[in-house]
Amino acid sequence: MSVRRSLRLSIFAASWAALLGVVAEAQPPGGRGAAGPAPAGPPALNPDVRPARACESLAEVSLPDTTIESAAADGDVCMVTAVTTHPPAGDRVTIWVGIPLTGWNGRFLGTGGGGFSGGSERGVSGPVAQGFAAGATDTGHAGGSGSFALGDDGRLAWQLIRDNGHVGIHEMTVTGKALTEALYGAAPRYSYFNGCSTGGRQGLMEAQRYPDDYDGIMSGAPAINWPKLHVQQLWGPMLMHNEGNPVAPCKLDAATAASIEACDTIDGVEDGFIEDPARCNFDPQTLVGTPLECGTFTAADASIVQRLWEGPTRVDGTPLWVGMPWGTGLTALAGSRGDPLEPEAMGITLDWFRYFLAQDPDFDWTTVTPAGFERLWEQSVEQFGLVIGTDNSDLTAFRDRGGKAIVWHGWADPLISAAGTIDYYERVTAEMGGRRATGEFIRLFMAPGVGHCGGGGPTPSGQLEALIAWVEEGDAPETLTATLRTGDVVRTRPLCSYPEVARYRGNGSTDDAASFVCSEGF
Repeated sequence: MSVRRSLRLSIFAASWAALLGVVAEAQPPGGRGAAGPAPAGPPALNPDVRPARACESLAEVSLPDTTIESAAADGDVCMVTAVTTHPPAGDRVTIWVGIPLTGWNGRFLGTGGGGFSGGSERGVSGPVAQGFAAGATDTGHAGGSGSFALGDDGRLAWQLIRDNGHVGIHEMTVTGKALTEALYGAAPRYSYFNGCSTGGRQGLMEAQRYPDDYDGIMSGAPAINWPKLHVQQLWGPMLMHNEGNPVAPCKLDAATAASIEACDTIDGVEDGFIEDPARCNFDPQTLVGTPLECGTFTAADASIVQRLWEGPTRVDGTPLWVGMPWGTGLTALAGSRGDPLEPEAMGITLDWFRYFLAQDPDFDWTTVTPAGFERLWEQSVEQFGLVIGTDNSDLTAFRDRGGKAIVWHGWADPLISAAGTIDYYERVTAEMGGRRATGEFIRLFMAPGVGHCGGGGPTPSGQLEALIAWVEEGDAPETLTATLRTGDVVRTRPLCSYPEVARYRGNGSTDDAASFVCSEGF
């Protein structure tokens, strides 16, 4: 099988996996899908540092509104479970902290979650193996359901929503650093956050709301613009249901493949993905009449695909939000299933509508009309924008205290539109003094052909290492190295600091990163 064909199949497989909920709750330092032992961590800042007290004695540490439920050594790791509350709300934010008893590198690493899950105890294992003291939290509720938002009285549980939106990660960070200092008698010299998807959102929320928490933030595929993206995710199923035209998965996949075919060589290299989808302009009407195994591609199918690419609109046709970039798999958010074929909404999307917007666990999404969609959009943004929107472009405090952030996103992400991340970055750039000034503290890297947190095209690695070098050595990353594997490494590419793209030099292998240079044009 050719690399090009393998890449397309990987993108489509990533879409199906996302639909089935195969999304990691917490991302290891190497990124989603990291296998085998954790890579070596950064060198210790003080190799001779030793614990100043026994792990078990951390159970006696007094922290505001926090109970230390357990503190015990597990081999060379001190594992602590703590619960923080916010009287009189009666909430319980569970926090897990892992601290190396030997080989601590002097740093703290916070980890994030996925979907509605704030994170899990498993999130600390990889970082601890690399020498970090690490923290994770459930942000106030167990599991990945959004049902926590609706209290037993049928009303919104605002404290739990705040815990999930931003409070839980902040509490985990404060508690984790305090317990690390208590064990070693010295505070972490540097603190970092690493997450993808919800974890990426949590990291940027830290920069926006709690700029003193972290020196460096690594944010992958960030689920920022949360109240918008979860309504956007119903756009495709709603169109299909209201127009009586559930578009079969093979037709959506055909449209994605055709857009890649049409725009693959925009950068002068035929490699199976679109280097810069913003430069693509493929018309799905050209597919009308094409016979496929699931039926003939129709004008009605093309109309729906076009509107998925353009993004949700008001009834009068004016845009509400960004769409899905060309080359992105569409079946995860606009899939149809069954016989007869029926459109299907994603589970996370349904939870948002049921528990947050309608506040009715039995809410039937098929009752949503285009006018109703517009009203629910407005409600979502107005009601939840401040608590979980994570789209504040003013990062002055984070910049002024010396914070650094690396943000990356796969152009072919089938769950969270990469265009939303670009929109946020461009607003940050406009507010914070332009690209040169903004590049002193935050940089965005777009990964062509890559799905949600990985898969598809060459996926970046070493982001956390690049962040540490930037924070501690002042070495700002110009590129990230991305790798495509089909067992062995078959392709490497540089990911350039946005808006630059990787341009082929005109000689050398197109599967070798050394054959490309970053440029603002092809």
